[in-house]
Amino acid sequence: MNGIGGTPLVRLSRLFPELRGIRVFAKLELMNPTGSAKDRPALRILKNALRKGLIGPDTVIVESSSGNMAISMAAICRRLGLRFVCVIDPRTSKTNRTIMQAYGAEVSYVEEPDPATGEYLPARLARVQEVLAAHPDSFWPNQYGNPNNYLAHSEGTMPEIIRELGKIDYVIGGVSTCGTMLGCADYIRRNGLAAKIVAVDAAGSVILGGEKGPRLFPGLGAGIVPPFAANSFTDLAVYVTDKEMALACRQLAATEAILAGPSSGAVLAALRSIWDELPDGSTCAVIMHDRGERYMDTVFNDEWMAAAFGEPG
Repeated sequence: MNGIGGTPLVRLSRLFPELRGIRVFAKLELMNPTGSAKDRPALRILKNALRKGLIGPDTVIVESSSGNMAISMAAICRRLGLRFVCVIDPRTSKTNRTIMQAYGAEVSYVEEPDPATGEYLPARLARVQEVLAAHPDSFWPNQYGNPNNYLAHSEGTMPEIIRELGKIDYVIGGVSTCGTMLGCADYIRRNGLAAKIVAVDAAGSVILGGEKGPRLFPGLGAGIVPPFAANSFTDLAVYVTDKEMALACRQLAATEAILAGPSSGAVLAALRSIWDELPDGSTCAVIMHDRGERYMDTVFNDEWMAAAFGEPG
């Protein structure tokens, strides 16, 4: 699929004026064709499976997703002429569901969380196995454990950042499957770079060892620890609340005219929280994971913000 990768890297000079010589650059993964960083692993996973003969013209692709991966998979499957079934749950926004279906995705809807954990992800994964069993010629991309997820960033996102910036001190990004940040860390360590990985998680997520709690936004954090999190890739973990994410999204739009989603807002809020700890002259790259247009009914809606947080923004 043309246009995936090679996303812009822009200086956030208004949101983060150069103080103490610190510079902040945003890797606009939201500029990928379907609007998120998930385009990279979705394409790599499917291309690798095609090359290995795991996918044929009649194969049904089945994946679990809260939104962005489903949209990426739906678009790429439509381009390849493949049938795609996505397992979603009530936390998937109406907008994301509409977008994936516009690309031709079929939806399998999980209404109840897993009784053992109270989480939707295990219930979605169980449904994936049911759908696979019902279709003998089917393939599960398994974004949660497929190494092509993180390799898409190890061999794509991070090298692109280094080519443009050269020396870099901090890479800050959100975690869900952990593919993006594990991939960035993999490149940094394989090439002997000194850059540090700051992993940003949602308050209420357990990925990085936090205490389980309610979360408003899908796509950042999880109620169970994904397989990639078993790898030691984090130099610093920062937790961000739903309100902090949303307010940072609105500040980004107001200062830099960039509409980004809550995962990106979380990254910006996390950077602000550690700002005083950064050495003078640091160069930081922040990952802007997805577009903000998908959150017009929430983050960028004054009435919703007032109801959720007691203020419009």
